Amino acid sequence: MLWILLTAAAAPLQVARNALQRGLVGDAGPWGATLVRFLFGLPFSLLIFAVVAFATPQAEPHLSWRFAIAVVAGAIAQVSATAALLMAMRHSGFAVATFMQQSSLPLAAIMGFLVFGDRMSPVQWQGLAAATAGLLILSWPKRDAATGVLSGSLFGLASGLAFAVALNGYRQAGMALEPGHPIYSATASLCVAQALQSLVLGGILAATRPQALRSVMGTWRQSLGAGLCGTAASACWFSALALAPAGQVRAVGVIEGPIAAAAGRRLFKERLSLRQIVGGTATGVGVVMTALG
Repeated sequence: MLWILLTAAAAPLQVARNALQRGLVGDAGPWGATLVRFLFGLPFSLLIFAVVAFATPQAEPHLSWRFAIAVVAGAIAQVSATAALLMAMRHSGFAVATFMQQSSLPLAAIMGFLVFGDRMSPVQWQGLAAATAGLLILSWPKRDAATGVLSGSLFGLASGLAFAVALNGYRQAGMALEPGHPIYSATASLCVAQALQSLVLGGILAATRPQALRSVMGTWRQSLGAGLCGTAASACWFSALALAPAGQVRAVGVIEGPIAAAAGRRLFKERLSLRQIVGGTATGVGVVMTALG
């Protein structure tokens, strides 16, 4: 049952990272704030992997095209998902964007059914319907704020879709590298992904938006905190995915929603309306049903 503890630990760490990243969006922009997660998290990832590698000297990693394709796909999807999530937070609020991110599981289920022919039980279809209804309630705009809320909803759905791709990519990468030692393969995949993300995104910003890169470096204390929380959360997520199916891990990870709601009210003075509470609850219940049905 270690994967449950890892997932439960990952949720509050991820909320803390998102909160720290959100504070960086204004000066660094969404892509600069996205870089923070990977660049300042890389040293901590390498440290965690060094400890795990020392504890598992019998591990024998197997590099292959399957691993390379899976980790690159996961890395690209995670970068896109993080940037979209930060934009959703700007338009729709911290808690609502976090709930919208839960669309990753229903979207992954639909992709599996349409593309790979995955079978779904009646309970899973009911969960998918509940999650869809919840997302519609969350994303339905008021007349006086239709444009902003709609934009936030679209960014939230895009984030969920990209996270669904990243979730499967990282799980496949870990299984391809060293299936006999899941924690080792998870932390190794995390290091490779973050190094790739830091190099590519940092290079793009240096060439196109040097001011954003300077803003990231100028706020290194806050960025270091976001990097630490992000790495700890990713290490827990990756390890949980290496130990249990993605659906079950994502279901337990729904606890991130209430934590984000509390953080949004405490840190950003955001208050959820009754409609948003109903929509978030329906989304969470639907995700659990889809994952465990």
